[in-house]
Amino acid sequence: MARDVGQDVEQVTWAVRAQAVTHQIISGDKRLTILDGVGLDIAQGESVAIVGRSGSGKTTLLSMLAGLDRPTNGRIELAGSDLGELDEDARARLRAGRVGFVFQSFQLLAGFTALENAKLGADLAGHADASRRAEQALEQVGLTSRAGHHPYQLSGGEQQRVAIARAFAASPSILFADEPTGNLDSATGADIIDLLFELNRNRGATLVLVTHDPDLAKRCGRTLTLVQGRLG
Repeated sequence: MARDVGQDVEQVTWAVRAQAVTHQIISGDKRLTILDGVGLDIAQGESVAIVGRSGSGKTTLLSMLAGLDRPTNGRIELAGSDLGELDEDARARLRAGRVGFVFQSFQLLAGFTALENAKLGADLAGHADASRRAEQALEQVGLTSRAGHHPYQLSGGEQQRVAIARAFAASPSILFADEPTGNLDSATGADIIDLLFELNRNRGATLVLVTHDPDLAKRCGRTLTLVQGRLG
């Protein structure tokens, strides 16, 4: 839900809000603008796709919205908290309790089994039944038989499914996904996408995903297009 839809914003519970978010980096002797005055509102329970060409700032924006990185300028609210007013520990606590992530690079712990990696999300969220949640999440993504395997023993697609199970086990109210099917075959990718939208639909979780796939973007309730760091 954007600001221009004419709704009474006071009646909306916002999952994510961004105001004039700009992010710049120094490359050599040049200052590069990655994000340029981005503003958006995403309501709790929405599904939103962020699309754009490579280098348009999609992954950077996702990281900013999730509180993983700080913008150079601007304001971001996540689950009602102003991220600019929180230190790193406070942001980590907020993410642990409310936010799930699915990264294209998996970010699994090499010394942990698939089950232990999946359990990590539920542990960080403080769920007393973390083991049961992890087992159920691995079953959801079809990896029960691989629960005792370490990441190096899994294919890229299986590692991606473990990463998704880790996010599911925490039962997040907001789920961020960066190219969630980028390392999966078409059949597995379709199953994973169905699970993402099931979490969005049945549990009311907000889904914010970056994708190059136009068909996936169409399944979301709304699509935001980034063009050279600006929303088009």
